[in-house]
Amino acid sequence: MNRTMAQAARIPAPRSPAARERVAARPTPPAPPVLDLRDRAAPGPDTLRFGPRDIVVLTGLPGSGKSTLMRRAVTARRVDSQDTRARFAARLPRLLPYALYRPLVRAAHYRALRRALRAGAALVVHDCGTQPWVRAWLARAARRSGATLHLLLLDVPEETARAGQRERGRTVSRRAFGRHRRTTARLLRAVGRGEVPAGCGSAVLLDRPAADAVQRIVFTEYGSVTGTR
Repeated sequence: MNRTMAQAARIPAPRSPAARERVAARPTPPAPPVLDLRDRAAPGPDTLRFGPRDIVVLTGLPGSGKSTLMRRAVTARRVDSQDTRARFAARLPRLLPYALYRPLVRAAHYRALRRALRAGAALVVHDCGTQPWVRAWLARAARRSGATLHLLLLDVPEETARAGQRERGRTVSRRAFGRHRRTTARLLRAVGRGEVPAGCGSAVLLDRPAADAVQRIVFTEYGSVTGTR
């Protein structure tokens, strides 16, 4: 076989029109269940998109910036336990320890969450992460409405979270912070390995620069988590 024949043998035959149509019709592969936006040289996406009735649960260390991100980026309905706590604190004596009215705050927060879930619309929820039953509740509500639960997990250093607590004027005890730290660390290890928590359809990992870049969390007909800039 001469060189010309050998070259011709290595060149694949052109696809027929029908073959090209079959290739074009192949479904787009689904988005990966874990979107890791940490440690990027370029700026992260400024918009995170979810399905039209999806539920996003936002978790991370106390002081990591969950409430700040929600206030800046969320225009859909949101349920933030810190908002509930602030409403109680505004009506109670300033020196009254939070531990004395924490049960009232939690009860009011879960009532507000129950009302929001009954509406069946898109929702963003602030979750401390130490109560797995809350995510299970949210996952059941999402399934009943034909939607998906997504986890948005903030990964910030302990020192950054403590500084965030001081900046907002509300700190948690050493014991409580240790409990949050252990829970968050387990979540980060699992999601970092690509393991999405039970009941969640996807997870997004954000460090502080990636969280600061997010300006909008929107719910559209696209139906799966995507990030755009």
